[in-house]
Amino acid sequence: MSNKKKCSECKGCVCDQLRRLQIQTEVDVFLLGGQVLEDVVFISIDRKNCCAVFTDPTTEPGSTLIVDCQDIQAIRIEAD
Repeated sequence: MSNKKKCSECKGCVCDQLRRLQIQTEVDVFLLGGQVLEDVVFISIDRKNCCAVFTDPTTEPGSTLIVDCQDIQAIRIEAD
């Protein structure tokens, strides 16, 4: 049996919301364990492996953050 996750295995409210979220949306990401990624920009979600990709233009310009959407407890969508 393969260790790779299928799209249907990426479960949870946050994974569902990220699948619907418009790219380039600025969010705060609240990870399990209490760490917060503030003011990151959503780039994509890989439906095959549950990886959500964000950039951090303020703290680390040009950097890429890759997080398992199942490890995200909450997201806050920034107001315009």
